[in-house]
Amino acid sequence: ADRASGDPACVLCLCDLGVIYLWLMAHAAFGLWRRPDDPAWQPSRLPLLAAVGLGTVWLAIAVAAPLTATATIVVMAALAIAAFLRADPKQDRWLLSAPTGIFAGWLTAASAVSVGVVMGGYGWLSDTGSALAMLGTVLVLATLVQSRRPAMPIYGATVVWALIGVVVVNWGSVALVAYAALIGAVLLTTATAVLYRRAAA
Repeated sequence: ADRASGDPACVLCLCDLGVIYLWLMAHAAFGLWRRPDDPAWQPSRLPLLAAVGLGTVWLAIAVAAPLTATATIVVMAALAIAAFLRADPKQDRWLLSAPTGIFAGWLTAASAVSVGVVMGGYGWLSDTGSALAMLGTVLVLATLVQSRRPAMPIYGATVVWALIGVVVVNWGSVALVAYAALIGAVLLTTATAVLYRRAAA
């Protein structure tokens, strides 16, 4: 993949999948042990389970079929966002809403990177053009999702973390993309903070 599109490996590394999946494991264990029939936990369970299930095969698909892998990770992102939006932030905040939020945030960024790489790789847009298009898409989508759950800034923070990864991988090589990602990170940080303060007021 061209560096202008943002290296998926960089985003995966910076967002630390190990931390995400450990948190999701804690979420699952607590949910099965203490909240098996809790109505507050039920709405997010099915979409989250489906997203995690697809994630177990995504890397294998990515090696053999990039277009299929891109479609898969977009579906994963949609499912994870649905799980996050269905999770009640007032109920078991750090074991229900938070792990779904960080997972959804990572997938929001990773799916956009994947789509950008495909668009650039197949010549639908230039490498830089596809990167800028996906950065704009991430910024709009993440702001919309965060506005639905303003009291859970972990989602927005995770997307910002991924945008910083795009800055790092493009710094010194594709300045336009690096600066655009940096501006996006600043804008999303500001939006997330403003939404959180309004929710807390």
